[in-house]
Amino acid sequence: MKTKLIASLVASMAFAVSAQARPAQMNLKDVARGLAGPPTQVMVLGTSHLSGFPKEFKAEQLAPLLDRLAVFHPEIITIESLSGEDCDRLKRFADTYPGVWNDYCWDTDVARKATGLDVPAALAETAKVLAAWPATPAPADRRHLAALFSAANDRSSALVQWLRLPESERHSGDGLDDALVAALTERVGKMNENYQIAAVLAARLGLERVYPVDDHSADSIQANLGPDFEKAMEAHWRRDSPERTLLKKRWGEPGAGRDMLEYYRTLNDPENQWLAINTDFGDSLRDTSKEQWGRRYVAWWETRNLRMVSNIRAAFGRTPGARVLTVVGSSHKPYFDAYLGMMHDVKIVDTLRFLR
Repeated sequence: MKTKLIASLVASMAFAVSAQARPAQMNLKDVARGLAGPPTQVMVLGTSHLSGFPKEFKAEQLAPLLDRLAVFHPEIITIESLSGEDCDRLKRFADTYPGVWNDYCWDTDVARKATGLDVPAALAETAKVLAAWPATPAPADRRHLAALFSAANDRSSALVQWLRLPESERHSGDGLDDALVAALTERVGKMNENYQIAAVLAARLGLERVYPVDDHSADSIQANLGPDFEKAMEAHWRRDSPERTLLKKRWGEPGAGRDMLEYYRTLNDPENQWLAINTDFGDSLRDTSKEQWGRRYVAWWETRNLRMVSNIRAAFGRTPGARVLTVVGSSHKPYFDAYLGMMHDVKIVDTLRFLR
């Protein structure tokens, strides 16, 4: 009995000492001590939206950037695009997310006509096909998968399959009709970072797809706030300051003759990113209006980034230790780096190291 009592006291004292030794605020990274295997490496590439570039801009100017990204050799690439599942949800709950589907999604009627599949059915079939994907796919396999990705509202992954086909095999058949072929052909030259950076790089590296991770369910925070909110935010974005002037000077214009590698170094430079978020979201947090429109705007932004990061985490959840590239609008990068950097087994890769 006495031995049991002493053992109990020793255990209680050990627990008390252990509890006292714990920091007041836990560092989640400490949980990963003794991690089994290498950490998952995540590199976040901040980008401008290529759709806003001048018409003289040519995709070939991105070649030096793609060469540097290829050195990292990502095994998973995520993009700022809504998944077919999310678009389907936004369409069904249009009153909760007014106008969001119209702004960020596409109709899949053409692909449904070609394949006979709506979005949920196409998503299920795509997962089934990828699970049984052959080591050496035939051109017919790739055409079929491109059709399935199109029906699943994953245009960028459909383009990956299209680009992996020899040009002589880029034709209708196996689920692709003439309308889908025309859409894929047009996408090859369309100025969009999801196509010209993510999909092109994925095809070059032998990947089968990219992962859409955008999220606009957070738009419900701003829904129906009315014209006063819109006017306040427009005034906020138009407001000049020395910091914004400096940032615009550093960024410059992504013209047809611009060195794109230098341009992307500028976008991903931490000092420039700090200027960007402080003059947008920092100024919004300092908004003294009665309605505090700025803080509502920041609430939307942080919620959206958190949900996007959770989608990225899910994208590499089945591949511990993978190399992951996230291509996203540059204003998201500081948030992605911070939030992903909190994950137990994630190591954030210095983007500039690969762009130098």
